[in-house]
Amino acid sequence: MTTRYVSAGRTVTGKVRKHNEDAILVRDEVGLWVVADGLGGHAAGDYASSMIVERLGALPRAGSVFDFIESIEDTLVGINAELLQTAATRGVDLIGSTVVVLVRDTDFTLCGWVGDSRAYCYEDDRLRQITRDHVHGGDVDVTHFGAAPPPAAGSGVLTRAVGAEEQLFVDWVVAGSRPGTSFVLCSDGINKEMSDGEIREQCHAHPQPQDLVESLFELALGRAGRDNISAVVVGLQA
Repeated sequence: MTTRYVSAGRTVTGKVRKHNEDAILVRDEVGLWVVADGLGGHAAGDYASSMIVERLGALPRAGSVFDFIESIEDTLVGINAELLQTAATRGVDLIGSTVVVLVRDTDFTLCGWVGDSRAYCYEDDRLRQITRDHVHGGDVDVTHFGAAPPPAAGSGVLTRAVGAEEQLFVDWVVAGSRPGTSFVLCSDGINKEMSDGEIREQCHAHPQPQDLVESLFELALGRAGRDNISAVVVGLQA
């Protein structure tokens, strides 16, 4: 049975921030979807997230899925080095970005990430987070990179980002590819405003990716909208 991937994505500034430092990528034709959340302030964070999306957007897909994964990792490692050099040249502490990547193959789906941008898998009416936030601390709402003062209640310190350290480590997880499964990639502007239970409810109520994206944004923007808001939804259909 052939599985078809249908996707939709959106990114907005939100209700508090002045600039959108998030970026998204939707490449159904090669089976690649990305959400990047920039760090370091305007003209730095958006520079980093845009670079990730532009470079990954230009990657050809040839050979096996593992060749493609290797190309993605090599690209991110190159961006990491370039961002470190750019930050040093500009005399700033950090120009970086988190990133979450979804890659399809015939028999499975691969998800890679750096930082706290998330991927959820919705299957059999159950939602589970398949990424693990690279954050030091407990339940987190607000994240930043660095080890400076201990995080306040409800906040945490981001421990990994593209452009933060000389060595870049990308975590990967294998997920299923059964028809009826959906994936939600998002920046923390989504999970700051709603619980996992609420995301599951929206997945249940809106099986079509475009409808789900619209419902998630309506909910997030109906609340504080404290951060930039980005989501990409990928639905697997027979």
